[in-house]
Amino acid sequence: MKNRNLNHSDNWSTPKEFYNKLNDEFNFDFDPCPLNENEITPEKNGLLIEWGQKNYINPPYNRKLKEAFVIKAIEESNKGKLCVMLLPVSTSTKLFHDIIKPNANEIRFIKGRIKFIGINTKGELVDNK
Repeated sequence: MKNRNLNHSDNWSTPKEFYNKLNDEFNFDFDPCPLNENEITPEKNGLLIEWGQKNYINPPYNRKLKEAFVIKAIEESNKGKLCVMLLPVSTSTKLFHDIIKPNANEIRFIKGRIKFIGINTKGELVDNK
């Protein structure tokens, strides 16, 4: 069980090898969830700005932001844009059944765990190499 008193970060980087494989397939031109943005201004806020034509989205995993980025990705894809999202598997949720599944063109499941890079609850860099 998670310790609710620890400071959990949503600021985790997708491993380059994993991203590169997707980028080779989709040729992304925009990331609306940039890593290490200490100050998100209205001009940089992926929930407020127009996205590119081919978007890679690894949203924060907290429920509220994740759902907001899923909804924004659907809005952008309805404009004819490609939106590839990396999301935690939560197939029992309303978000999955009511929003993601009916709007997804394709859903892929990844075998095993992705080893993200970021700062853990102890303030230490974890690169999982």
